Amino acid sequence: MPGIPLIDIAPLVAAEPGRHAVAAEIGRACREDGFFYVVGHGVDENLQRRLEEHSRAFFAQPVERKLEIRMSLGGRAWRGYFPPGDELTSGRPDLKEGVYFGAELPPDHPSVRAGAPLHGPNLFPTHPAALRPTVLEYLAAMTTLGHTLMRGIALSLNLEEDYFADHYTADPLILFRIFNYPRAATPPPDSWGVGEHTDYGLLTILKQDDTGGLQIRSTSGWLDATPIPNSFVCNIGDMLDRLTAGHYRSTPHRVLPPSTKDRLSYPFFFDPNPAADITPVAQRALAPTPRWDHTDPHDFPGTYGDYLLTKIGKVFPHLSRDVL
Repeated sequence: MPGIPLIDIAPLVAAEPGRHAVAAEIGRACREDGFFYVVGHGVDENLQRRLEEHSRAFFAQPVERKLEIRMSLGGRAWRGYFPPGDELTSGRPDLKEGVYFGAELPPDHPSVRAGAPLHGPNLFPTHPAALRPTVLEYLAAMTTLGHTLMRGIALSLNLEEDYFADHYTADPLILFRIFNYPRAATPPPDSWGVGEHTDYGLLTILKQDDTGGLQIRSTSGWLDATPIPNSFVCNIGDMLDRLTAGHYRSTPHRVLPPSTKDRLSYPFFFDPNPAADITPVAQRALAPTPRWDHTDPHDFPGTYGDYLLTKIGKVFPHLSRDVL
């Protein structure tokens, strides 16, 4: 794994004939690396700057103000703020704070009325007030990008362009996080901004600031995902690994605690509808890769929602009774 591939997806965004070559690049990255950068994505740079500005203003507030939108107030929608150390990865506290968001749904939405986990309204702070419209605009832009990238992934698998939309993501599960990793000049031994893990769903699209810290496990060791201006880092999750029978790899990654300044990151998760039954489109041709958590996403029964709920209960154990 000499480096993370950088792919210009402009032909895919514009639905031009060159999108097939872009799809081939994406497929190669998914087979060999599980990660790739994208540029030419069309997401407005000014929107990204505003998101970073308002995020920094939110995290700069006293913790008492941030706790006004704490996750315990979000209930089954699984939204809101958590302080450093509250989120666990593989049972260990992460050295980060953050805010959970998702698709903004009104109280009369059928899924909200039915009490479906991870569905509902977001919790937004009173200050900065501009964070709310900025996040909602960003969610819309990233949802469009998610559909675009999944069309490229479908083409890379020699499937119909709308295969994923037709089977899994016509109504995708949208999850979005804003994370702040406080500077730690001397972090505790064996501590991480986020410990080693893979993502649960189809596709993660990450905006990161210029601080760095994301690392990807390669065959030769840990590889830095160095920030590239106006790019997104994309990686596939366990469900795309499952759908492709292991041909596309859900690659472990982690985040180092920053030592010189706080780090902001913005992972956007474009996932199957919770009711989707994840059926592989290929035959398993590869031996299972041993995972740090000794689990196998190819070996579970039920829907994507069933799989996801078994996972998130381990992230915030003290909140899981509100969702599960």
